Amino acid sequence: MQTEMWNETMREAKVTYTLEMDGKFFIIENVPARVCEETGEQFFSPETVERLQQTLWGREKPKKLLETPVYEFAV
Repeated sequence: MQTEMWNETMREAKVTYTLEMDGKFFIIENVPARVCEETGEQFFSPETVERLQQTLWGREKPKKLLETPVYEFAV
């Protein structure tokens, strides 16, 4: 039985984290992450996740507000 090897290339980057919670959409910019160059998947350190939770659950004052259009995709 042969095992296929997968070499992922990870890079450090600043990403935009988005979350929908309680019917509201949240955007956090410039979040440090490791990003897989093959898949685009983002990985966050435990410290970063804790800071994201503090920001969202603590309801820190946002630096700006955006108006976001919402569309219905109905067939």
